[in-house]
Amino acid sequence: MAQPGELTKAQSDALAAYDQALNGFKSILRQRRAQIDSKQSLPNLPGQALYLARNSTMSTYKDLTDVLPSRIGRPNKLGIPPAYFDAGLEPLLDEYVRLFEVMQAPPANAQKSDTPFKDVVDLGRVIARAKGLGAADAEAAGRISLGLFFAETNGNQTIGNARSNKYKGSLQTGPPEAENGRRKWAAIKPSVASLDPGLSLRDDREEARLGNLDRRYNHWTSVRDALMNAHADIFPQIPAIVKALPDPIDQLKLFELIQIIPSPTKSALRSGNPMSYRVSDPRIMGYLRNNSMFAYGRADRARTSVTFREILDAMWLFNAKFEKALSIEDEIRKGSKG
Repeated sequence: MAQPGELTKAQSDALAAYDQALNGFKSILRQRRAQIDSKQSLPNLPGQALYLARNSTMSTYKDLTDVLPSRIGRPNKLGIPPAYFDAGLEPLLDEYVRLFEVMQAPPANAQKSDTPFKDVVDLGRVIARAKGLGAADAEAAGRISLGLFFAETNGNQTIGNARSNKYKGSLQTGPPEAENGRRKWAAIKPSVASLDPGLSLRDDREEARLGNLDRRYNHWTSVRDALMNAHADIFPQIPAIVKALPDPIDQLKLFELIQIIPSPTKSALRSGNPMSYRVSDPRIMGYLRNNSMFAYGRADRARTSVTFREILDAMWLFNAKFEKALSIEDEIRKGSKG
């Protein structure tokens, strides 16, 4: 038996692994900051090493707190469960966010909007109405759309992606998804023009403004095409989803899963009992882990099968983003924020 104050081998090994991961995270943060401040060329996908180092730090900390629960500290401002993150390291994640903001900054010719949040809500609402939903459910669609904007980009317009050369824009789509959304929008545009002539005219102006620009670097068309590609076909199910998931945060999480794992999420919705629907495909589990679910600590990473209820519960890194989106949507409804 270990004496008081001594660590077992498992505890000592976990502490050493955590210290190594933490030092690696600090090192890559310093390296990227130095490269940016000195205007050096960055490597391809400069955010990937940062992302992996952050994940390793959180993962080894969870392994450490599993064998040494006394290391679990106070809550942190980021809403990360304390067993996964030492609140004393908040400045490191602040710097992590700042670096990504620089590395993912929109190109100089990106076409921003003066009312980016309202645009997202308005587009979500009118798409839902064109799909046959009533006013209350269209409001939910607007709220959900704004949540997706924050989930994908923290509410930043027309950004690039420091971890991918494929996904860009306000809702992070690839070219095929954006083009598919554009075609679907064209099909409902007559209904949109009838429902909201002013919004339809705004759409015409944004189309004329585009020129030869990648459509994903115009905020309006980026959001519009992304919603039409992945989410518009699910909007008619909003009444049933709201009834099954009365918590607005859960609703936002479910629609974000349409973005991350579309086919299993649609299958879960068709099942009639989506929260009990189980995912076991290793490829799908990989997509979840790549989006910060079941990615931290040996116990989480060892899981090979999860229900959608467990997935939603594991999406705690999205909570702060969704809470911000809900707050802004409330302000928009009151007419105080665009």
